[in-house]
Amino acid sequence: MNITGIVVEYNPFHNGHALHVNESKKQTNADLVVAVMSGNFLQRGEPALVSKWSRTKMALATGVDIVLELPYVFATQQAEVFAQGAISILDNFGVNSICFGSEAGDIEQFQQLVSFLDENETSYTIFLQDALKDGYSYPKALALAFKKLENSETVLDLSKPNNILGYHYMKAIYKIGSKIKPFTIQRTTAQYHDKNISNETIASATSIRESLIKQKNDLEAIKHVVPQYTYQELLSYKVKFGSFQHWERLFPFLKYKVLTASVEQLAAVYEAEEGLENRILQAIKDTSSFQELMEKLKTKRYTWTRLQRFCLHILTNTTKVEMQHLTYAPYIRVLGMTKQGREYINHFKKEMEIPLISTVSKHKHPYLDIEKRVATCYSLGYDPIIQNKLIKEEYSHPPILL
Repeated sequence: MNITGIVVEYNPFHNGHALHVNESKKQTNADLVVAVMSGNFLQRGEPALVSKWSRTKMALATGVDIVLELPYVFATQQAEVFAQGAISILDNFGVNSICFGSEAGDIEQFQQLVSFLDENETSYTIFLQDALKDGYSYPKALALAFKKLENSETVLDLSKPNNILGYHYMKAIYKIGSKIKPFTIQRTTAQYHDKNISNETIASATSIRESLIKQKNDLEAIKHVVPQYTYQELLSYKVKFGSFQHWERLFPFLKYKVLTASVEQLAAVYEAEEGLENRILQAIKDTSSFQELMEKLKTKRYTWTRLQRFCLHILTNTTKVEMQHLTYAPYIRVLGMTKQGREYINHFKKEMEIPLISTVSKHKHPYLDIEKRVATCYSLGYDPIIQNKLIKEEYSHPPILL
């Protein structure tokens, strides 16, 4: 059986994602599509609009056969660690290929880039460290270091966000010695950070979220850029939970955490570096919204994404000790599957070298303890009945079978 993997967030699942799934099947001639999906919090350090269970339903209804969870410890990281966690899951799950979106859309350019940076690793590392010392953010430092290398213009542009992720997928494949074959498709129309929805049928997830939050959960503005099932699931979620989740709803809890913590406690939080704990303590005292806090914290050195992740780790009480020695995913958690997906799992699970988890309450692992804590944080801002439901789902929700 030919199985292709994709790494996703689906926040929420939109027409561009549906195109990605379909094109991935075509390019790889896949019999089965396996998606590794972030849980309730995402790489940019923000809460998912709707729960991972709701997003799993969207994926299964629109072409994905199996949805596996990317643990919080990998899902909320910079590109290198994010990619390493995702690739390790796909590799352990018996996937033959991976197909990712990129600005380049040419897999040969990625292969050349991996070889090029491997040959120039020493110089590249020096240039990167110099840029970081000069106060540039990590993504900007990556781009500057890359441009300093001789002949860097002849290979892939590493300043583009999806190219960066694609490169790290490729690097992770080679690092672990995986036999996964990489493919890429070019992103079209809406780009990753686009904030406005046009009349086209494809829009970025960022613009969809912006529209829903600013328009007070009005779904009509996004109806033409999402599959029908996504639209219906969002409608159902709105009725069931009353609102979509976002940082402003969580801000009062973040402010409480910061103002009741000592400097030492904040310094122990993951991504607290170079006095960032002192900076947030001062900034949050007379701040009334998450947007205002971020504008106060933002500098040339700290990207919006980096600061959001720091705030998220404060909210979830995730420490540097918990996040050290991250290598590969120690288990695989199934969030959902189609009938064909279940048949594959039943056939392949005996060959797996790491545990396959369907219900968290039956397994123990430090990463799962973090997931339970994170689920509690994600439920904040909702009324107690809904909070209890969201927390209980983390412990006992079985995989969704479509």
